[in-house]
Amino acid sequence: MCEEHLTTLEAVSEAAVAEAPEKAVVPAEAADQAPASETTEQPVAEAASEAPAETMADYEEAITASLKPIHEGDILTGTVIGVSEDELTVDLGIYTDGVIRLEDASDDPDFTFRDMEVGQQISATVIRRDNAQGRIQLSMKAAASVLGWERLEQLLKDQSNIKVKISEAVKSGVTAYVEGIRGFIPASKLSLEYVEDLDAWTGREIEVRVITADQADGRLVLSAKEILREREEEERKARISNVEVGLVTEGTVETLKPYGAFINLGNGLSGLLHISQISQQRIKHPGAVLKEGQKVKVKITAVNDGKISLSMKALEDVAATEIEEEVFEMPETEAATTSLASLFKNIKL
Repeated sequence: MCEEHLTTLEAVSEAAVAEAPEKAVVPAEAADQAPASETTEQPVAEAASEAPAETMADYEEAITASLKPIHEGDILTGTVIGVSEDELTVDLGIYTDGVIRLEDASDDPDFTFRDMEVGQQISATVIRRDNAQGRIQLSMKAAASVLGWERLEQLLKDQSNIKVKISEAVKSGVTAYVEGIRGFIPASKLSLEYVEDLDAWTGREIEVRVITADQADGRLVLSAKEILREREEEERKARISNVEVGLVTEGTVETLKPYGAFINLGNGLSGLLHISQISQQRIKHPGAVLKEGQKVKVKITAVNDGKISLSMKALEDVAATEIEEEVFEMPETEAATTSLASLFKNIKL
């Protein structure tokens, strides 16, 4: 390098060194008197200088977890980092990733990885520590046999509602999978009404509750009926709350009992027509006046605790009152001028 260039570089360096202390070093008195615009960046610098330096101790837990020995049969929890049609890749937070093949995912023949998402947390059992790619082979299906039953027992205890998709129709019911475990829904527990065509239920999504969870026998029984019954009762109470006492309506005799008759009022409502409210006359059995399927007019007399009380007798009382009010009374003047002879004058003997 020529002397002219060296001289120029030395001059530039000396100028930079000379200017640096003026910009970096500020006397305390000057700092106190400095305008706000010149000190706005000072808190940021102080905050940065106060941040604690990271040490190996901060990573000790993660390092220890990554070095933890893995054994076949261990249940590990990880995060899905890759999804394909045939397998899941799972970050286990250790020296290598885990992989779950489709055949190790679930006993449900309709299960696919399409519903799995990157970032999803899953638990799976180690079935092989290292495969050909050096990854850990995992099974969600094996983990379900342990963790799945634990959750099913909790669902049974809490009587929680869960959604399931019906897989197939079998003898006397249908099957559905919960937590990868095959469950049975008896035909009598599918609906409030009798179910004849079980095949028509295949593929449907319904809400059920666990009513039996026996891990020892591998027996899982589900039911939708309790949920449907509760909802029907809630809807019935809502309809009853709108029923007006004193309303006269028509209904159909559903059943006869020694103490009265149950009348179907429509819209899912029925009421009790007590034997004492059937007729003005005393009867020994409702069948003396009524028969099942008969249409009757009734008056709603009370609504208590979700029960509707009816009366036919009250309508007879109203009719009797109306008849009495319509009795024609002869005027006194006409009655006085009417003689016995005039009453019989047209009668020929």
